[in-house]
Amino acid sequence: MSTASAITIRAALAEDVPRINDLIRELAEYERAADQAIASAEDLRAALFASQPALFGHVALCDDEVVGFALWFINYSTWVGKHGIYLEDLYVTPQMRGRGAGKALLAELAAICVRRGYGRLDWWVLDWNEPAIGFYRSIGAEAMSEWTVYRLSGKSLADLARTVDRPGRAMPR
Repeated sequence: MSTASAITIRAALAEDVPRINDLIRELAEYERAADQAIASAEDLRAALFASQPALFGHVALCDDEVVGFALWFINYSTWVGKHGIYLEDLYVTPQMRGRGAGKALLAELAAICVRRGYGRLDWWVLDWNEPAIGFYRSIGAEAMSEWTVYRLSGKSLADLARTVDRPGRAMPR
């Protein structure tokens, strides 16, 4: 890739899925969580290209090669009373960082928010990822330090699900 080559952004296509999946693996390695990235390219393809998708994606291209991606979905703020975008993953290959691909991907999502009348664009960043934190601050993003993230998964998720009141089944006391 030429250092003078332009970065372009477009919606992800089905043929991008294998490359996006490879980049997801790179991201997981960078985030020290490679063992947790178990989704397959087929899982990603099914989510992005379902008849009514709940996941959306954009890619950054340089010389027709996918060098970054953003995967996102629509959320809703009860406080603002508007939808927004939640950015699940943003990743740019190390050799392309600093060339504007990450900013261009975020700008595309910001433009979607503005065009659709959405209230905000949200995402998480690992607290040790200083390069990303610095980048996000440079574009005007604010840390939501008063919030703590919680998650249910695996056994805890299944255990809670079993407490649902079903016909003929009493609620636990």
